[in-house]
Amino acid sequence: MARRNRTLVPGARAALDDLKAKVMSEKGYDVNPNNPNEVKYEIAREQGIPLEKGYNGHLSAEEAGKVGGPIGGNMVKEMVRLAQEKLSNNSQK
Repeated sequence: MARRNRTLVPGARAALDDLKAKVMSEKGYDVNPNNPNEVKYEIAREQGIPLEKGYNGHLSAEEAGKVGGPIGGNMVKEMVRLAQEKLSNNSQK
């Protein structure tokens, strides 16, 4: 299966990686700012999920969700908070 997890805006990858590093650091994870995707292995270890580098087809959807959910969920919450803050600032002008 082709990998479909790509950004719609090609130049946004760096900003998304920065956001991931910021959000997960604030949640108390040890994040390498040069490679924020590594935080998923720390989350997997905490959950007792055998996530490995490379192919992980042996993981169930539930296990994969326990790893990716906290990352994506926290990123979305932060993006919503930033958007609300921006809207609030624009309405005060």
